[in-house]
Amino acid sequence: MGDVTESPYRLAWRVTEPLHAMIYFVPEAPERYARFGIRPMDGYFASRGAAFGPVGPEVVAATFYNFNPARVARALPAVWSKASPQQVLAARLEAADAALTRGLGAEVVTGPEVAEAAGLARRAAEKAATLPHGRPLFAAHAALPWPDRPHLVLFHAQTLLREFRGDGHVAALLANGISGLDAIVMHEASGASPAGFLRGSRGWSDEQWAQAEDDLRRSGLLDAGGKLTEAGVALRAHVEDRTDQVAEVAYRAIGEDGCRRLAELTRPLSRAVVKGGLLNPMSLITHSSRPNHLPEGNQ
Repeated sequence: MGDVTESPYRLAWRVTEPLHAMIYFVPEAPERYARFGIRPMDGYFASRGAAFGPVGPEVVAATFYNFNPARVARALPAVWSKASPQQVLAARLEAADAALTRGLGAEVVTGPEVAEAAGLARRAAEKAATLPHGRPLFAAHAALPWPDRPHLVLFHAQTLLREFRGDGHVAALLANGISGLDAIVMHEASGASPAGFLRGSRGWSDEQWAQAEDDLRRSGLLDAGGKLTEAGVALRAHVEDRTDQVAEVAYRAIGEDGCRRLAELTRPLSRAVVKGGLLNPMSLITHSSRPNHLPEGNQ
């Protein structure tokens, strides 16, 4: 639930975000990457980083921020020998089409509510596209062509708005001296994600994770039990507030009323995505463990 004082700008992003975030958890995505012989987690790095072209791990590790660079290097640039960035991007959009149609229903994705929401989100995203400075991951995605069907326009618009906000979030973390590893340790300590999920998916070793926890304890941000202290909670809130502030400029293109309308339109869509299990991290883990989807350890 959002805070009662939540701004309309944050509301629009938060309520609509599942319509993009689902692409990282639905089976439709790894199924399509597997056609090229790409493992699920490698497909994540490839599909999100493909907007840069056939880059190596350095650019992706820097812009994704909280992944162990060694884990990224296991995926890139090797995946580009299996599929081009254009092929991977097409596979991701195809997966988004299939997953949203499955999760929302064919009648809904072609309905007027989705079309209206797509129009509002696109206006905000196009405003963001005029302000790419200091936002490399967003800028790369903003250069991609727009899809033509409304539900895919909505997906792409929210992708752009997510990366716009995400680049601003990285800047806020840097400005407050929070490394990528520190950020996910604090995030898990807040209880905002399933215990162990970030630790497993970001590729950091137990020793690296423990060292980060020790450093955060010495800084007064974690307590002896591994939970955020009052100072840790305050720092996370400050970073989130600053992230919201630098993301607002995109949403001002549709105004507060437009943001409320976007949230009104996408709330039932996002609820359907959540209810349908399209945001369940365990579904990806289960899917990734199937032999025909090339789990970790199989080359």
